[in-house]
Amino acid sequence: MANTKTVVPFTGTAEQEAKLREVIAAHKGQKGALMPVLQGAQEIYGYLPIEVQKMISDGLDIPLEEIYGVATFYSQFTLNPKGQYKISVCLGTACYVKGAGDIFNRLQEKLGIESGMCTPDGKFSLDACRCIGACGLAPVMTINDEVYGRLTVDDVDTILAKYR
Repeated sequence: MANTKTVVPFTGTAEQEAKLREVIAAHKGQKGALMPVLQGAQEIYGYLPIEVQKMISDGLDIPLEEIYGVATFYSQFTLNPKGQYKISVCLGTACYVKGAGDIFNRLQEKLGIESGMCTPDGKFSLDACRCIGACGLAPVMTINDEVYGRLTVDDVDTILAKYR
């Protein structure tokens, strides 16, 4: 893919920062404070960009490396913003053998982003996931809460057009 990584700029507000500082203050000094603070931060911002990690590091007096390590270890956290339309392609065995990899590649090509990224306009984000329990509909992808099954590569353009 010819695309270089596109980074969506951090656009946190003063209101969001104030909420984060409240969450940090509520947990400061408690054993195990980092997890609830990271969870609260992700609820506030929708993801954990480096700017938010630095605020947490300063507020809890925990090294930034430790915060990054926890944020990247647990799958509940994301370092990249999610789009208005969150696309997830199942790459579990049943979907993969029926062509989900090709569908995922087409989505990357059409959206100009890689897995885990968000389009610069904030409209779409793309992720791969493991089995979502719809193996009978393989290959499957979801866009927010909408499930699309028995997909072919040719379906990608039509489906994306509904959300553009």
